[in-house]
Amino acid sequence: MERQTMFIRTERLFLRPGWPEDFEEIFEALNGDAVPRTLTVPGLPRSLGDVRRLLEETRNPRLPQFMIYLRAPGGAQLVGHIGLVEGEHEIELVYWIKARFCGRGFAGEAVRAMLEQARSLGHARIAAYEPIESDGDARVLLAAGFEDGYRVEERFSAQNACVIPVRRFEATLARGRASFVAHEQPHAHSLSA
Repeated sequence: MERQTMFIRTERLFLRPGWPEDFEEIFEALNGDAVPRTLTVPGLPRSLGDVRRLLEETRNPRLPQFMIYLRAPGGAQLVGHIGLVEGEHEIELVYWIKARFCGRGFAGEAVRAMLEQARSLGHARIAAYEPIESDGDARVLLAAGFEDGYRVEERFSAQNACVIPVRRFEATLARGRASFVAHEQPHAHSLSA
């Protein structure tokens, strides 16, 4: 599959694929002060080899994986990661935010941008699964346009090394325009390839 590079700019963030030169920063984030917001992220890399493989592998352009950077006067700062992954029967949105950036609206901004990207890639529906006790993540998803599926499932959490209950959320995307309506003011963003 041909490797494509896309970038998304939002009001405060710059989303781009991870590159091999990001290796140390991403490894440190995943094993240092990062708290995976989505504890059920499949295949969350933890080892040096896993992070290196993630950054060097050819990516499916319909399943983008973006590092989230805060655009700041002193230089870009890694905030977290967001991406689309192929679940068992559906496309899923996954993300994590570094602990020191939680509670500042970056997750919601990145989720809204990723939903718009998913729509532009032709995806009709995106699911997200959050730990049942994670009210903050539920608020992020609902504000970004997801609906609560009122369905609880069990999923393995690598972070907890056990099966945990999760809630299913879903965003339905319409061709030509998103059918979801964000519950908070959307941030403008632009795409470039």
